[in-house]
Amino acid sequence: VLSNFIPDTERVVTVEDTAELQLRQRNLVSLEARSANVEGRGAVAIRDLVVNALRMRPDRIVVGECRAGETLDMLQAMNTGHDGSMTTVHANSPKDAINRLETMVIMGGSDLPFQAIREQIVGGITLMVQQARLRDGRRVVTHISEIIGITGNNIQVQDICLFDQSGIDEEGNVLGTFRWTGVIPKLLPRLKANGEDFPIEVFGQSGLQVIEGQTRAPGGDAALRATAD
Repeated sequence: VLSNFIPDTERVVTVEDTAELQLRQRNLVSLEARSANVEGRGAVAIRDLVVNALRMRPDRIVVGECRAGETLDMLQAMNTGHDGSMTTVHANSPKDAINRLETMVIMGGSDLPFQAIREQIVGGITLMVQQARLRDGRRVVTHISEIIGITGNNIQVQDICLFDQSGIDEEGNVLGTFRWTGVIPKLLPRLKANGEDFPIEVFGQSGLQVIEGQTRAPGGDAALRATAD
């Protein structure tokens, strides 16, 4: 869903274990990992593809999922001029996702100290969007969170928007609301510099109710689509 907002003028390189992403950009290069043959040769790992993607002059790199050593290569790409790059990580919360990123960098055999890894994470990642599968089968964005820096040995994360589940109706549909936390994102000046001007007042709204997979403000107008296919 997020990839739909990537401008067609940008060159995008996708890296996947199995090709599943269906991006619509015209200037798109898709790279897919390959297993070794019966002789144990010819394997192409995700990590190799991320390194090669950097040589293709991409504006953005999209990695289907980071699981191990490619995490460090992805972070380095994000820190070297490939703004807007994206990847996915399986975790229970945005803070857990940060811990997983640190662990996966170590799993890849890196001997970087934890502080250096954390600096790579803070320098490369701006926003985290957490999606969860609800009991009724729908997938809903539960967190939109921003990484804002390091304090001591901890990466600081602030939640911008949260989904609060309030119950289940008679048909088994999950009920809930999206809640702005009242935090003004630090990335607002960066968004404005790129042509996206969000009024500060937007982040003070609350009570956005989920109705049939959409989010509606108290006035009834659709405010934000919460679910993803």
